[in-house]
Amino acid sequence: MSRVGKMPIALPKGVDVSVTADKISVKGSMGTLVRPVNELVTVKNEGGKVLFTPANESVAADAMSGTMRALVANMVNGVSKGFEKKLNLVGVGFRAAATGSKLNLQIGFSHPVAKEMPAGITVTCPTQTEIVIKGSDRQVVGQIAAEVRAIRPPEPYKGKGIRYADEKVTIKETKKK
Repeated sequence: MSRVGKMPIALPKGVDVSVTADKISVKGSMGTLVRPVNELVTVKNEGGKVLFTPANESVAADAMSGTMRALVANMVNGVSKGFEKKLNLVGVGFRAAATGSKLNLQIGFSHPVAKEMPAGITVTCPTQTEIVIKGSDRQVVGQIAAEVRAIRPPEPYKGKGIRYADEKVTIKETKKK
């Protein structure tokens, strides 16, 4: 059996999990997240702990029990603490500004770029060259951060562009005569 799938999820204070035949709903201070239940996994909510067991003895059911446990653990963590991704702008004149649910970027193009944020995602700019994306759904926060980075990824010669705060960009050496 999956080692991850064997571990129960302890529910922190203020988090409520409801399990039905086809979906899991996690409710907390930062919102509500819903995920469909895979038919290969049996989910039980017993005494403040969520347990996952494979529905049969197949390898796929064993693997899916660990996957479902990790996904639900991320949901519990998201509605209690939330997730965030930090991005940095590197380049002369590169600026970011958050207005409401919109991120306005001036990143060396001939026009400003505006990125609309989906519901449940908040974006802030502590400084003109920093972007912080927060939300309760880990997958959506990571996807939005990847989409913002893809607007102007770091180039390999000077390192200009949008990068994650913990990303190391390897700078290539220029051509020599």
